Amino acid sequence: MPEGHTIHRLAADIGIRFGGRAVRAASPQGKFADGAALIDGTRLTGTEAHGKHLFLGFAAVGWVHIHLGLYGKVAFGDGPAPAPVGQVRLRLHTGAGYADLRGPTACELITEGEKDAIHGRLGDDPLRTRDDGERAWARVSRSRTSVAALLMDQKVIAGVGNVYRAEVLFRHGIDPYRAGRDLTRAAWDLVWADLAALMREGVRLGRIDTVRPEHLPEVMGRPPRVDDHGGEVYVYRRAGMPCHVCGTEVRTAELVARNLFWCPGCQPAATA
Repeated sequence: MPEGHTIHRLAADIGIRFGGRAVRAASPQGKFADGAALIDGTRLTGTEAHGKHLFLGFAAVGWVHIHLGLYGKVAFGDGPAPAPVGQVRLRLHTGAGYADLRGPTACELITEGEKDAIHGRLGDDPLRTRDDGERAWARVSRSRTSVAALLMDQKVIAGVGNVYRAEVLFRHGIDPYRAGRDLTRAAWDLVWADLAALMREGVRLGRIDTVRPEHLPEVMGRPPRVDDHGGEVYVYRRAGMPCHVCGTEVRTAELVARNLFWCPGCQPAATA
């Protein structure tokens, strides 16, 4: 599932391509035909992202709420737009270009009040300037749940997925099974600031890179990572391989129905 940086980048890209313009809208697949008909020919007045939720604003009508889920994708192209290929849920286009949305979990036209309700259910987002991590800390600091599970809970922190979760815990030497309430405030502040910085880079680069300069392949004399997800990482999807820092074998286990990755050497369990 795309992590929050992907959604924020989509919001920016759609805003650049279509913001302030009257756009044509259609649902070739037919599943969003009524909504597309209502926004067709209206002006795109704003785009927003909160966690893994994308909002496209059409002031005259409302907001298109999109959640890509596991399989959703957005493809852009220059105009004139060709005939749609595959199951296109929503096509936005002008004479200059188009965007095709395929396979989302959600694509719905909602009101301002319904949009506010979605925001209300989501936690702090490291990529939103209005969020400072305080609400998230209030929940983390009282919780017996593991910090690894809390980082994936979108009601606590919105936008963090499996990659950023594994990597930020490694970067700060935190045992993923440590209870949230056992995390110090200083450690939390470092985690929050690092997530914000890493995810901003994700928006800029369009991929997730978490390895510090001194651990890059060219510095360490190791082969670069070869993976569909791209980017250099420390532990994500590296189970059974040696840690780049200490050489300990990276471990994996299932936690809350997702695969967790960590280095026992760099992220030791707390001892009583």
